Amino acid sequence: MGAAPKIAHNRGMIEYNDILAAAQRLKGHVLRTPCVASQTLSDITGAQVFLKFENLQFTASFKERGACNRLAQLTPEQRTSGVIAMSAGNHAQGVAYHAQRLGLHAVIVMPRFTPGVKVERTRGFGAEVILHGDTLEESRSHAAALAEQRQLTFVHPYDDEAIAAGQGTVALEMLEDVPDLDTLIVAVGGGGLISGMATVAKALRPTMEVVGVQTVRFPAMFNAIQGTQHPQGTSTIAEGIAVGTPGRITLDIIRARVDDLLLVDEGDIEQALVMLLEVEKTLVEGAGAVGLAALLKYPERFKGKRVGLVLCGGNIDPLLLAAIIERGMVRAGRLARIRVGARDVPGSLAQITAMVADVGANIEEVHHQRAFTILSAQNVEIELVVQARGHAHVTQVLEVLRQAGFDAQLG
Repeated sequence: MGAAPKIAHNRGMIEYNDILAAAQRLKGHVLRTPCVASQTLSDITGAQVFLKFENLQFTASFKERGACNRLAQLTPEQRTSGVIAMSAGNHAQGVAYHAQRLGLHAVIVMPRFTPGVKVERTRGFGAEVILHGDTLEESRSHAAALAEQRQLTFVHPYDDEAIAAGQGTVALEMLEDVPDLDTLIVAVGGGGLISGMATVAKALRPTMEVVGVQTVRFPAMFNAIQGTQHPQGTSTIAEGIAVGTPGRITLDIIRARVDDLLLVDEGDIEQALVMLLEVEKTLVEGAGAVGLAALLKYPERFKGKRVGLVLCGGNIDPLLLAAIIERGMVRAGRLARIRVGARDVPGSLAQITAMVADVGANIEEVHHQRAFTILSAQNVEIELVVQARGHAHVTQVLEVLRQAGFDAQLG
Protein backbone atom coordinates (compact mmCIF):
# COMPACT_ATOMS: atom_id res chain seq x y z
CA MET A 1 0.00 0.00 0.00
CA GLY A 2 1.31 3.46 -0.93
CA ALA A 3 1.91 6.32 1.44
CA ALA A 4 -1.07 8.47 2.38
CA PRO A 5 -1.64 11.51 0.17
CA LYS A 6 -0.16 14.75 1.41
CA ILE A 7 -3.18 16.86 2.32
CA ALA A 8 -2.41 20.55 2.60
CA HIS A 9 -4.36 21.41 5.70
CA ASN A 10 -4.46 21.23 9.46
CA ARG A 11 -7.39 20.64 11.77
CA GLY A 12 -8.42 23.42 14.12
CA MET A 13 -9.97 26.84 14.51
CA ILE A 14 -8.31 29.69 12.68
CA GLU A 15 -7.75 32.92 14.59
CA TYR A 16 -7.40 36.59 13.70
CA ASN A 17 -3.59 36.42 13.67
CA ASP A 18 -3.76 33.69 11.00
CA ILE A 19 -5.61 36.11 8.74
CA LEU A 20 -3.20 38.95 9.45
CA ALA A 21 -0.37 36.61 8.45
CA ALA A 22 -2.27 35.63 5.30
CA ALA A 23 -2.69 39.30 4.39
CA GLN A 24 1.08 39.76 4.54
CA ARG A 25 1.62 36.76 2.27
CA LEU A 26 -0.93 38.03 -0.25
CA LYS A 27 0.52 41.53 -0.60
CA GLY A 28 1.38 42.10 -4.23
CA HIS A 29 -0.11 38.76 -5.28
CA VAL A 30 -3.85 39.50 -5.30
CA LEU A 31 -5.81 42.66 -6.01
CA ARG A 32 -6.97 44.78 -3.10
CA THR A 33 -10.48 45.18 -4.46
CA PRO A 34 -12.63 48.27 -3.79
CA CYS A 35 -15.40 48.31 -1.19
CA VAL A 36 -17.77 51.14 -1.98
CA ALA A 37 -21.25 52.37 -1.10
CA SER A 38 -24.16 51.86 -3.50
CA GLN A 39 -26.67 54.67 -3.12
CA THR A 40 -29.19 53.13 -5.51
CA LEU A 41 -29.16 49.68 -3.89
CA SER A 42 -29.42 51.40 -0.49
CA ASP A 43 -32.53 53.25 -1.67
CA ILE A 44 -34.04 50.02 -3.04
CA THR A 45 -33.35 47.83 0.01
CA GLY A 46 -33.67 50.29 2.89
CA ALA A 47 -30.21 49.33 4.20
CA GLN A 48 -26.93 51.19 3.68
CA VAL A 49 -25.24 48.88 1.20
CA PHE A 50 -21.49 48.54 0.66
CA LEU A 51 -20.18 46.27 -2.10
CA LYS A 52 -16.85 44.42 -2.08
CA PHE A 53 -15.89 43.82 -5.72
CA GLU A 54 -14.10 40.46 -5.58
CA ASN A 55 -15.30 39.82 -9.15
CA LEU A 56 -12.47 42.18 -10.16
CA GLN A 57 -9.74 39.71 -9.15
CA PHE A 58 -7.63 38.44 -12.07
CA THR A 59 -9.50 35.11 -12.12
CA ALA A 60 -12.75 36.98 -11.25
CA SER A 61 -13.15 35.33 -7.84
CA PHE A 62 -12.10 35.60 -4.18
CA LYS A 63 -10.86 31.99 -4.42
CA GLU A 64 -7.44 33.29 -5.43
CA ARG A 65 -6.84 34.50 -1.88
CA GLY A 66 -7.10 31.12 -0.19
CA ALA A 67 -5.24 29.34 -2.98
CA CYS A 68 -2.34 31.79 -2.88
CA ASN A 69 -2.13 31.64 0.93
CA ARG A 70 -2.04 27.84 0.88
CA LEU A 71 0.53 27.57 -1.91
CA ALA A 72 2.78 30.14 -0.25
CA GLN A 73 3.10 27.85 2.79
CA LEU A 74 4.12 24.65 1.00
CA THR A 75 7.34 22.98 2.14
CA PRO A 76 10.23 22.76 -0.34
CA GLU A 77 9.41 19.07 -0.84
CA GLN A 78 5.76 19.84 -1.57
CA ARG A 79 6.74 22.59 -3.99
CA THR A 80 8.95 20.17 -5.91
CA SER A 81 6.26 17.49 -6.14
CA GLY A 82 3.44 19.85 -7.13
CA VAL A 83 -0.20 20.24 -6.12
CA ILE A 84 -3.56 18.82 -7.10
CA ALA A 85 -7.06 20.26 -6.71
CA MET A 86 -10.58 19.25 -7.63
CA SER A 87 -12.87 21.97 -8.90
CA ALA A 88 -15.28 22.75 -11.70
CA GLY A 89 -14.71 26.47 -11.47
CA ASN A 90 -13.16 29.26 -9.45
CA HIS A 91 -10.96 27.21 -7.11
CA ALA A 92 -9.45 25.48 -10.14
CA GLN A 93 -8.50 28.77 -11.72
CA GLY A 94 -7.19 30.23 -8.45
CA VAL A 95 -4.91 27.26 -7.80
CA ALA A 96 -3.76 27.03 -11.43
CA TYR A 97 -3.01 30.76 -11.72
CA HIS A 98 -1.03 31.09 -8.50
CA ALA A 99 0.76 27.77 -9.03
CA GLN A 100 1.94 29.12 -12.38
CA ARG A 101 3.04 32.39 -10.77
CA LEU A 102 4.97 30.51 -8.05
CA GLY A 103 6.53 28.05 -10.50
CA LEU A 104 4.63 24.98 -9.24
CA HIS A 105 3.19 22.11 -11.25
CA ALA A 106 -0.59 21.96 -10.76
CA VAL A 107 -2.96 19.13 -11.63
CA ILE A 108 -6.67 20.03 -11.70
CA VAL A 109 -9.33 17.31 -11.79
CA MET A 110 -12.60 18.57 -13.26
CA PRO A 111 -15.89 16.73 -13.88
CA ARG A 112 -16.56 15.79 -17.48
CA PHE A 113 -19.54 18.20 -17.63
CA THR A 114 -17.34 21.26 -16.94
CA PRO A 115 -17.93 23.92 -19.62
CA GLY A 116 -15.14 24.03 -22.19
CA VAL A 117 -14.39 27.70 -21.51
CA LYS A 118 -13.49 26.89 -17.88
CA VAL A 119 -11.36 23.93 -18.92
CA GLU A 120 -9.44 25.97 -21.45
CA ARG A 121 -8.93 28.91 -19.09
CA THR A 122 -7.54 26.57 -16.42
CA ARG A 123 -5.21 25.00 -18.99
CA GLY A 124 -4.25 28.51 -20.03
CA PHE A 125 -2.79 29.03 -16.56
CA GLY A 126 -0.43 26.14 -17.22
CA ALA A 127 -2.27 23.46 -15.24
CA GLU A 128 -2.58 19.82 -16.23
CA VAL A 129 -6.35 19.33 -16.51
CA ILE A 130 -7.84 15.87 -16.07
CA LEU A 131 -11.53 15.41 -16.88
CA HIS A 132 -12.92 12.59 -14.78
CA GLY A 133 -16.33 11.62 -13.39
CA ASP A 134 -19.88 12.75 -13.95
CA THR A 135 -20.25 14.15 -10.41
CA LEU A 136 -18.12 16.31 -8.16
CA GLU A 137 -17.76 13.38 -5.75
CA GLU A 138 -16.34 11.12 -8.47
CA SER A 139 -13.87 13.84 -9.42
CA ARG A 140 -12.91 14.37 -5.78
CA SER A 141 -12.25 10.66 -5.25
CA HIS A 142 -10.10 10.52 -8.38
CA ALA A 143 -8.12 13.57 -7.25
CA ALA A 144 -7.46 11.96 -3.86
CA ALA A 145 -6.27 8.78 -5.57
CA LEU A 146 -3.95 10.74 -7.87
CA ALA A 147 -2.58 12.71 -4.91
CA GLU A 148 -1.51 9.41 -3.34
CA GLN A 149 -0.18 7.84 -6.54
CA ARG A 150 1.86 10.87 -7.64
CA GLN A 151 2.65 12.28 -4.18
CA LEU A 152 0.97 15.57 -4.97
CA THR A 153 -0.28 17.92 -2.26
CA PHE A 154 -4.07 18.11 -2.30
CA VAL A 155 -5.40 21.66 -2.02
CA HIS A 156 -8.95 21.51 -0.70
CA PRO A 157 -11.37 24.21 -1.93
CA TYR A 158 -12.63 25.13 1.54
CA ASP A 159 -11.92 22.63 4.36
CA ASP A 160 -8.44 23.93 5.08
CA GLU A 161 -7.19 26.42 7.65
CA ALA A 162 -4.90 28.23 5.21
CA ILE A 163 -7.66 28.47 2.59
CA ALA A 164 -10.12 29.94 5.10
CA ALA A 165 -7.49 32.34 6.44
CA GLY A 166 -6.75 33.58 2.93
CA GLN A 167 -10.44 34.15 2.25
CA GLY A 168 -10.74 36.04 5.53
CA THR A 169 -8.58 38.83 4.11
CA VAL A 170 -11.73 39.96 2.26
CA ALA A 171 -13.23 41.08 5.60
CA LEU A 172 -9.93 42.59 6.72
CA GLU A 173 -9.99 44.92 3.71
CA MET A 174 -13.70 45.68 4.05
CA LEU A 175 -13.35 46.76 7.68
CA GLU A 176 -10.31 48.89 6.86
CA ASP A 177 -12.40 50.71 4.24
CA VAL A 178 -15.71 50.80 6.15
CA PRO A 179 -14.95 50.23 9.87
CA ASP A 180 -18.49 50.82 11.11
CA LEU A 181 -20.33 48.09 9.21
CA ASP A 182 -23.16 46.52 11.24
CA THR A 183 -23.58 43.35 9.20
CA LEU A 184 -21.74 41.16 6.72
CA ILE A 185 -23.81 39.04 4.33
CA VAL A 186 -21.74 36.24 2.82
CA ALA A 187 -22.40 33.44 0.34
CA VAL A 188 -21.90 29.97 1.81
CA GLY A 189 -20.96 26.80 -0.05
CA GLY A 190 -18.38 24.77 1.83
CA GLY A 191 -17.89 27.65 4.25
CA GLY A 192 -14.32 28.80 3.61
CA LEU A 193 -15.15 32.44 2.86
CA ILE A 194 -17.56 33.01 5.73
CA SER A 195 -15.28 31.18 8.20
CA GLY A 196 -12.42 33.55 7.49
CA MET A 197 -14.61 36.65 7.33
CA ALA A 198 -16.47 35.83 10.57
CA THR A 199 -13.14 35.32 12.35
CA VAL A 200 -12.07 38.83 11.37
CA ALA A 201 -15.46 40.38 12.16
CA LYS A 202 -15.74 38.91 15.65
CA ALA A 203 -12.15 39.87 16.46
CA LEU A 204 -12.49 43.50 15.36
CA ARG A 205 -16.16 44.16 16.15
CA PRO A 206 -17.70 41.44 18.37
CA THR A 207 -21.16 43.00 18.02
CA MET A 208 -21.09 42.81 14.22
CA GLU A 209 -23.61 40.39 12.77
CA VAL A 210 -22.35 37.83 10.27
CA VAL A 211 -25.07 36.26 8.11
CA GLY A 212 -24.52 33.40 5.67
CA VAL A 213 -26.65 32.74 2.61
CA GLN A 214 -27.25 29.46 0.83
CA THR A 215 -29.48 28.54 -2.07
CA VAL A 216 -32.59 26.49 -1.30
CA ARG A 217 -31.29 23.87 -3.73
CA PHE A 218 -28.02 23.32 -1.84
CA PRO A 219 -28.75 23.89 1.87
CA ALA A 220 -26.14 21.50 3.36
CA MET A 221 -24.55 23.99 5.77
CA PHE A 222 -27.97 25.42 6.70
CA ASN A 223 -29.19 21.91 7.54
CA ALA A 224 -26.07 21.09 9.54
CA ILE A 225 -26.25 24.27 11.62
CA GLN A 226 -30.02 24.60 12.01
CA GLY A 227 -30.80 20.89 12.34
CA THR A 228 -33.22 21.03 9.41
CA GLN A 229 -33.63 18.50 6.62
CA HIS A 230 -34.25 20.57 3.52
CA PRO A 231 -33.83 18.35 0.45
CA GLN A 232 -30.89 18.89 -1.86
CA GLY A 233 -31.47 19.70 -5.52
CA THR A 234 -29.40 18.79 -8.54
CA SER A 235 -28.57 22.15 -10.08
CA THR A 236 -28.56 25.88 -9.38
CA ILE A 237 -27.46 29.05 -11.15
CA ALA A 238 -25.26 29.61 -8.07
CA GLU A 239 -23.02 26.65 -8.91
CA GLY A 240 -20.13 28.24 -7.01
CA ILE A 241 -21.92 27.41 -3.73
CA ALA A 242 -23.48 24.12 -4.85
CA VAL A 243 -21.74 22.09 -2.15
CA GLY A 244 -23.33 18.89 -0.88
CA THR A 245 -21.11 18.34 2.19
CA PRO A 246 -20.03 21.08 4.63
CA GLY A 247 -16.39 21.25 5.63
CA ARG A 248 -15.49 19.92 9.08
CA ILE A 249 -13.21 22.82 9.94
CA THR A 250 -15.60 25.41 8.54
CA LEU A 251 -18.65 23.88 10.25
CA ASP A 252 -17.05 24.36 13.67
CA ILE A 253 -16.08 27.96 12.90
CA ILE A 254 -19.55 28.80 11.57
CA ARG A 255 -21.19 27.34 14.66
CA ALA A 256 -19.00 29.51 16.86
CA ARG A 257 -18.84 32.78 14.91
CA VAL A 258 -21.71 33.12 12.43
CA ASP A 259 -24.94 34.62 13.75
CA ASP A 260 -27.48 33.40 11.21
CA LEU A 261 -27.99 31.53 7.95
CA LEU A 262 -30.64 32.37 5.36
CA LEU A 263 -31.93 30.62 2.25
CA VAL A 264 -32.75 32.20 -1.12
CA ASP A 265 -34.29 30.62 -4.20
CA GLU A 266 -33.37 30.77 -7.87
CA GLY A 267 -35.69 33.67 -8.68
CA ASP A 268 -34.18 35.76 -5.87
CA ILE A 269 -30.70 35.16 -7.25
CA GLU A 270 -31.71 35.98 -10.82
CA GLN A 271 -33.33 39.23 -9.70
CA ALA A 272 -30.22 40.26 -7.75
CA LEU A 273 -27.88 39.38 -10.62
CA VAL A 274 -29.84 41.49 -13.11
CA MET A 275 -30.09 44.35 -10.60
CA LEU A 276 -26.30 44.41 -10.13
CA LEU A 277 -25.87 44.44 -13.88
CA GLU A 278 -28.35 47.29 -14.37
CA VAL A 279 -27.67 49.40 -11.29
CA GLU A 280 -23.96 48.86 -10.65
CA LYS A 281 -22.98 47.94 -14.21
CA THR A 282 -21.09 44.99 -12.75
CA LEU A 283 -21.24 41.35 -13.81
CA VAL A 284 -21.46 38.62 -11.17
CA GLU A 285 -22.11 34.90 -11.28
CA GLY A 286 -25.00 33.36 -9.38
CA ALA A 287 -23.02 32.85 -6.17
CA GLY A 288 -21.86 36.46 -6.35
CA ALA A 289 -25.46 37.68 -6.25
CA VAL A 290 -26.81 35.68 -3.27
CA GLY A 291 -25.91 38.35 -0.70
CA LEU A 292 -28.02 40.95 -2.48
CA ALA A 293 -30.68 38.29 -3.05
CA ALA A 294 -30.97 37.84 0.73
CA LEU A 295 -31.15 41.60 1.24
CA LEU A 296 -33.97 41.86 -1.30
CA LYS A 297 -35.82 38.85 0.12
CA TYR A 298 -35.60 39.89 3.78
CA PRO A 299 -35.60 43.73 3.68
CA GLU A 300 -37.02 44.19 7.20
CA ARG A 301 -34.25 41.99 8.60
CA PHE A 302 -31.58 44.51 7.50
CA LYS A 303 -33.49 47.79 7.30
CA GLY A 304 -31.41 50.79 8.40
CA LYS A 305 -28.25 48.74 8.94
CA ARG A 306 -24.85 49.31 7.35
CA VAL A 307 -24.48 46.11 5.37
CA GLY A 308 -21.43 44.77 3.57
CA LEU A 309 -21.98 42.41 0.62
CA VAL A 310 -19.27 40.41 -1.15
CA LEU A 311 -19.59 40.13 -4.92
CA CYS A 312 -17.55 36.97 -4.63
CA GLY A 313 -17.25 35.97 -8.29
CA GLY A 314 -17.93 37.05 -11.84
CA ASN A 315 -17.50 33.87 -13.89
CA ILE A 316 -20.79 33.16 -15.63
CA ASP A 317 -21.58 31.41 -18.89
CA PRO A 318 -22.69 34.00 -21.49
CA LEU A 319 -25.67 31.88 -22.61
CA LEU A 320 -26.86 31.51 -19.02
CA LEU A 321 -26.43 35.26 -18.53
CA ALA A 322 -28.50 35.97 -21.65
CA ALA A 323 -31.30 33.72 -20.39
CA ILE A 324 -31.25 35.35 -16.94
CA ILE A 325 -31.39 38.86 -18.42
CA GLU A 326 -34.34 37.92 -20.62
CA ARG A 327 -36.20 36.31 -17.69
CA GLY A 328 -35.49 39.43 -15.64
CA MET A 329 -37.03 41.59 -18.35
CA VAL A 330 -40.15 39.41 -18.25
CA ARG A 331 -40.41 39.76 -14.46
CA ALA A 332 -40.04 43.53 -14.74
CA GLY A 333 -42.74 43.79 -17.44
CA ARG A 334 -40.23 45.00 -20.00
CA LEU A 335 -40.78 41.93 -22.12
CA ALA A 336 -44.27 40.45 -22.45
CA ARG A 337 -45.99 37.80 -24.52
CA ILE A 338 -49.49 38.78 -25.63
CA ARG A 339 -52.00 36.52 -27.34
CA VAL A 340 -54.54 38.27 -29.56
CA GLY A 341 -57.56 36.55 -31.08
CA ALA A 342 -58.60 38.17 -34.38
CA ARG A 343 -60.60 37.52 -37.56
CA ASP A 344 -58.42 35.77 -40.13
CA VAL A 345 -58.85 38.48 -42.76
CA PRO A 346 -56.42 40.80 -44.57
CA GLY A 347 -55.45 43.84 -42.54
CA SER A 348 -56.03 42.38 -39.05
CA LEU A 349 -52.33 41.97 -38.28
CA ALA A 350 -51.51 45.41 -39.68
CA GLN A 351 -54.20 46.95 -37.46
CA ILE A 352 -52.87 45.16 -34.35
CA THR A 353 -49.23 46.09 -34.94
CA ALA A 354 -50.15 49.71 -35.66
CA MET A 355 -52.06 49.94 -32.36
CA VAL A 356 -49.15 48.45 -30.42
CA ALA A 357 -46.80 50.93 -32.07
CA ASP A 358 -49.11 53.88 -31.35
CA VAL A 359 -49.05 53.11 -27.62
CA GLY A 360 -45.23 53.12 -27.67
CA ALA A 361 -44.41 49.41 -27.41
CA ASN A 362 -42.03 47.58 -29.72
CA ILE A 363 -42.83 44.19 -31.26
CA GLU A 364 -39.94 41.73 -31.04
CA GLU A 365 -41.64 38.61 -32.42
CA VAL A 366 -44.92 37.77 -34.23
CA HIS A 367 -46.36 34.30 -34.67
CA HIS A 368 -49.62 33.27 -36.36
CA GLN A 369 -51.35 30.23 -34.93
CA ARG A 370 -54.19 28.67 -36.90
CA ALA A 371 -54.06 24.95 -36.12
CA PHE A 372 -53.22 24.79 -32.39
CA THR A 373 -55.99 27.01 -31.07
CA ILE A 374 -59.51 26.66 -29.71
CA LEU A 375 -60.68 29.68 -31.67
CA SER A 376 -63.14 29.17 -34.51
CA ALA A 377 -61.80 28.25 -37.93
CA GLN A 378 -62.40 31.81 -39.22
CA ASN A 379 -60.16 33.23 -36.53
CA VAL A 380 -56.42 33.30 -35.92
CA GLU A 381 -54.42 33.60 -32.73
CA ILE A 382 -51.59 36.08 -33.06
CA GLU A 383 -48.82 35.79 -30.51
CA LEU A 384 -46.74 38.91 -29.96
CA VAL A 385 -43.56 39.29 -27.93
CA VAL A 386 -43.54 42.96 -26.98
CA GLN A 387 -40.89 45.22 -25.48
CA ALA A 388 -42.50 47.59 -22.99
CA ARG A 389 -41.55 50.05 -20.25
CA GLY A 390 -43.01 47.99 -17.41
CA HIS A 391 -46.13 46.24 -16.14
CA ALA A 392 -48.30 49.38 -16.37
CA HIS A 393 -47.28 49.85 -19.99
CA VAL A 394 -48.15 46.22 -20.81
CA THR A 395 -51.57 46.75 -19.24
CA GLN A 396 -52.02 49.83 -21.43
CA VAL A 397 -51.22 47.78 -24.57
CA LEU A 398 -53.81 45.16 -23.57
CA GLU A 399 -56.47 47.79 -22.88
CA VAL A 400 -55.99 49.50 -26.26
CA LEU A 401 -56.34 46.18 -28.09
CA ARG A 402 -59.45 45.21 -26.09
CA GLN A 403 -61.09 48.57 -26.68
CA ALA A 404 -60.69 47.93 -30.42
CA GLY A 405 -62.59 44.66 -30.03
CA PHE A 406 -59.71 42.22 -29.94
CA ASP A 407 -59.46 39.39 -27.40
CA ALA A 408 -56.05 40.22 -25.91
CA GLN A 409 -54.50 38.26 -23.02
CA LEU A 410 -51.08 37.87 -21.47
CA GLY A 411 -49.73 34.54 -22.71
